[in-house]
Amino acid sequence: MGVAVARIRVLVVDDHRIFAESLAAALAAEQDVEVSAAGSGPAALRALERAAAEGRRFDVLLIDADLGTVGQDGGGVPGQLRGPAPHGAGLGPGHGPAHGPAHGPPHGPVHASVHDGGGSGEGAVDGISLVAGVRSAHPAVRTVVLAERDDPRRAAAALQAGAGGWVAKDCSLSRLLAVIRGVLRDETHLPPALLTGVLRELTAARKHRTESERLVESLTPREREVLRCMVAGLGRKAVAERLYLSPHTVRTHMQNVLGKLGVHSTLAAVALARRAGVGPVDLTGSVVERGGQLA
Repeated sequence: MGVAVARIRVLVVDDHRIFAESLAAALAAEQDVEVSAAGSGPAALRALERAAAEGRRFDVLLIDADLGTVGQDGGGVPGQLRGPAPHGAGLGPGHGPAHGPAHGPPHGPVHASVHDGGGSGEGAVDGISLVAGVRSAHPAVRTVVLAERDDPRRAAAALQAGAGGWVAKDCSLSRLLAVIRGVLRDETHLPPALLTGVLRELTAARKHRTESERLVESLTPREREVLRCMVAGLGRKAVAERLYLSPHTVRTHMQNVLGKLGVHSTLAAVALARRAGVGPVDLTGSVVERGGQLA
């Protein structure tokens, strides 16, 4: 009897169906890879939940950087791909020769279920937001972003969101497989040409975050609480009801928050708060007045 091969479970997330099917078929030809595909962020999140419930979680997600710009998910129109891809199949139209399997077909059928967008009206989820969502809900799952073009700013944003790699869509299959296996070893993979630009972006982002944190630290505890309510999207009246304050007092606190942060609008204050790592107030919990003070 042969030794069972430990499978790497991969989910391709791309709303270009031809590309997704081509890539899924190419990866399915690898002996140690089991691959499925989803046509949108919501479909990918549902697939992750189902896999986790079945005890067969995905190991790596390959996420289109431009996800959400071509149609939306429609609840899944499944297709099936079985067996190895044709030898020499690339990663998509116009791509060069790929690394084909030298070991023959995999043991048993490998499925690549492609759930295509059907326009059900679900909100689109962009690629980098999906990376962040996966990191939050499924921290053990690794993510790699597939991009049409090099973009240091977006690549840096992807890494900050939790991606383990940024790979060009026209790379060889052997290169993509190396990245997949690398991120499972907690490696970070970037094209060499992007490295300098990404480091510059990350350094600048850290500088902005440090400045934002310093400004937020200048707020009083009550002002920080009001800021968290602003981050949650609450208006003046809702903040007043939640914190048992008068609308006039809330207005004063909001004006103080804007002044101390050096901004002129609630939107700018929320953006700065996000950079500083300030999250929204929990709208599901009970409201408890701290300290019994009204101002």
